[in-house]
Amino acid sequence: MNLIFAGFGGQGVLTAGLIMAKTGVDVGKNVTWIPSYGSEMRGGTANCNVKISDGKIASPFVNKIDILVVMNMPSLVKFEKNVVPGGIIITNKTLIDQYDFRKDIQVYEVAATGIADELNNPKGANIVMLGALAASGALFNPEVTWKGIEDFFLEKGKNNPKNELVFRKGLAETRKKQG
Repeated sequence: MNLIFAGFGGQGVLTAGLIMAKTGVDVGKNVTWIPSYGSEMRGGTANCNVKISDGKIASPFVNKIDILVVMNMPSLVKFEKNVVPGGIIITNKTLIDQYDFRKDIQVYEVAATGIADELNNPKGANIVMLGALAASGALFNPEVTWKGIEDFFLEKGKNNPKNELVFRKGLAETRKKQG
């Protein structure tokens, strides 16, 4: 599975990608994670390439994207053309409200920044997006994804109970839109 997480620096896209990469390792997959960001981390663009596979990974760089998790419009414009037909785009609807998406991809829109703000966890928009990713069913199921998030932060000595709230809200909102 080839993924790109993209947005502005400070939105947690590198962390979200790292969480999914680490979760992949935890479930026995081969994984690569390559970050890319401008010289000004906060406010500049940031993205990371994540590959998760049962087999060997020849190159860590993603050219054909299976899943694009995108937090802002400039990143969507930059990466959408590289999403494979039948691929998935998960967008932060708070910052990407109007866009004419390709018809050959699945799109999941979740108001990640709005949900994170509403639940008093303004740095949690990336975790909302991981909830939407889990709801898509394209990578890990919700419980494996949540365990990956929880373990990632616990290993860093951090425990923010609001992370589970924003994750569950992103999951629920995306499922609700699926019908």
